[in-house]
Amino acid sequence: MNNVKIRRITSASAPFLSGAAAILLAAAIIAAPESSFAASLQGLKLWWTLVFPALLPFLILSEMLTASGFVHGFGVLLGPLMTRVFRLPGAAGWTLALGMAAGFPAGAGGVQQLHKQGGIPDKDAGRLASLAHFASPVTVIIVVGAAFLHSPAAGYILLAIHWLSGLAAGLTSALFSARGGKPDGAVKPLPVTPASLPARVRRAVTAAREQDGRSFGRLLGESVSNAVQSLMVIGGYMIMFSVVISIISARLPQLPPVLTAGILEVHLGANAVASEVTEPFAFDAAGITSLALLSALLGWSGICGQLQALTALKQARARFLPYAAGRLLHGLYAFGLTFIMWQPLRHAAAAVLPAISSTEPAGPEGAAVLPAAWNMVPQLLSLQAVVMLLLVLLSGLTAILTWLRRPAG
Repeated sequence: MNNVKIRRITSASAPFLSGAAAILLAAAIIAAPESSFAASLQGLKLWWTLVFPALLPFLILSEMLTASGFVHGFGVLLGPLMTRVFRLPGAAGWTLALGMAAGFPAGAGGVQQLHKQGGIPDKDAGRLASLAHFASPVTVIIVVGAAFLHSPAAGYILLAIHWLSGLAAGLTSALFSARGGKPDGAVKPLPVTPASLPARVRRAVTAAREQDGRSFGRLLGESVSNAVQSLMVIGGYMIMFSVVISIISARLPQLPPVLTAGILEVHLGANAVASEVTEPFAFDAAGITSLALLSALLGWSGICGQLQALTALKQARARFLPYAAGRLLHGLYAFGLTFIMWQPLRHAAAAVLPAISSTEPAGPEGAAVLPAAWNMVPQLLSLQAVVMLLLVLLSGLTAILTWLRRPAG
């Protein structure tokens, strides 16, 4: 009863709080128009010169890949892993693959679509979205690694740690949720027909294609439109939060600007932290601490990124605090794993990726590294294929162990 009252009070006061925040922000901008304009211009320049050209092609390809049914078929292979390890419905496997391949906006959208179809209850939608909340591989490797750190190999290492820490955070969340009983009891039972694994994969791919139903021309046009619209939203968030960060830094100078930027917006925070890293592979105390902080900020993904994901989950009634707790856990795991894994992974990267270990920036913005960085896309796709194969093997191992432990008879 108390929880219901608190929820009603919060819902009733939310418009007044948002209105008061908007008024305070407007007053702060009027009080310092020059610094606010400079901060807005900085956010716009960062988005237009780095984030937009780096993410646009990949977002287009990601939507086309999803419409083809590939991630749905792959999700069938992850069914045992989702049910036995993460304590989520097996149908949620494709959302995990989508989040790892395309980033958290796509992952949250996949969770919302699964919830709309009745494949996951409200109480598990937020946890699944948190599990599928990953930064886009192109963001980590090309924007953060190549453009910010001028080292694509460092971006590969950050991506490996980012994926591993996200899965570890999802496993930890599943262990805590296990105390509350079976998570998928409220899911509508789907008709199950005996079929071989290849047949089920083919059926999932075919069903996804039929459900999408768009021709190639329409799919390409809508993919471009949706990608541009998503990047416009990201740009708006970056510009707005850049102004907020400037205002907070001016009013509270005792707070480190890097920390303020990292807490609020992932791109601005990553750029601020990366500017303090002179040599990603020097492995000195200050450098590894900055890299660990950068890795943690990617896991946290900023309040801005969390709000974007929760906006897509509005119908599932996902709550902010549990979602933010999952992001914080991801960041903590990433921070610790960076100290543990950076040294061995940098030796592996030097052996496997010698030709792309570093790139020289051309100008203060480093935008000229993007054309060269896009040459790494084949290696990026190979890395994703290896990670997806490992997930499939882990899922198969989980299914075998479950079958061996079944009661006799």
